[in-house]
Amino acid sequence: MYSFINDYSEGAHESILNALVESNLKQSAGYGLDEYCESAKDILKNVLKNNEIDIHFIPGGTQVNLISISSFLRQHEAAIAANTGHIAVHETGAIEATGHKVITVDSDDGKLTVDKIEKVLKVHTDEHMVKPRLVFISQATEIGTIYKKQEIAKLYSYCKENDLLLYIDGARIASAITSKENDLQLSDFVNLCDAFYIGGTKNGALFGEALVICNDSLKKDFRYNIKQKGALLAKGRLLGIQFIELFKDNLFFDLANHANEMARLIQDALIENNYKLLIKSPTNQIFPILKNTDLERLSKKYSFAIWEEYDENHTVIRICTSWATDKEKVLELIEDLKNH
Repeated sequence: MYSFINDYSEGAHESILNALVESNLKQSAGYGLDEYCESAKDILKNVLKNNEIDIHFIPGGTQVNLISISSFLRQHEAAIAANTGHIAVHETGAIEATGHKVITVDSDDGKLTVDKIEKVLKVHTDEHMVKPRLVFISQATEIGTIYKKQEIAKLYSYCKENDLLLYIDGARIASAITSKENDLQLSDFVNLCDAFYIGGTKNGALFGEALVICNDSLKKDFRYNIKQKGALLAKGRLLGIQFIELFKDNLFFDLANHANEMARLIQDALIENNYKLLIKSPTNQIFPILKNTDLERLSKKYSFAIWEEYDENHTVIRICTSWATDKEKVLELIEDLKNH
């Protein structure tokens, strides 16, 4: 049984494991104040071409979203997200548990647009309702699509005009940036939002995300929020070491390129063999619509995530490739897809 369920089934790239072993007995300060985290921050500031940003290393994506959004918002304020948004669907109500409503809007492609946000603002007009204050988007989205530079720039301009914060979930930002449809560089995000994060967990790290705060008004006392929410890792060095390795010799981008290429091979094969897709994705998540008989047959050799029931005879699945996906297994799957 070979898994295409997610992009974190494997452990970590060997260079990260080697670096962790080599540094294992070296003593360092705790809670992210060590030399490795400081070095990783300097590396990222250089990559992002900005020395004024604040960078915090946090163990996981849900923790980043929870801590950031609950810290950025006042008690009566809410977040706006697409109906597929991670904070709305896959975080067990973490944001709502802190007292902040997530206002969802329907989106066929997983993306938000100015007109969708504007409709929310027209409804939430006074103190008898929560006040929309933060716009949440993901790059790549939860269904594999990506925002182009002009799309994010338009969103951010609208947010600034309407006293809204733009926050970008970057769990799969590596996959988005290395997509053939992408027109953004990692350094562009510093000027296109108030805060975003660079995902490591889904791109070759054991665990870990790098939160980048661009808006000065959001920076004060942020480490207090990380500690209060239980995410200030005592052995923070483990996060710093991993990001040093990820951004050494282009590894971060090479790993994402591999994941995207494996997904492209599968998606091209699906199209060539007349399978329908829920949506065409340029990144490492693919959403084919399978006959239930085909799903039953393929499930004997491969594991997938069930996305949704399409109709009584078809099911939408998610095929997710990773930085470590075996090309031989991909080619084997492609052969098996031909037999439908």
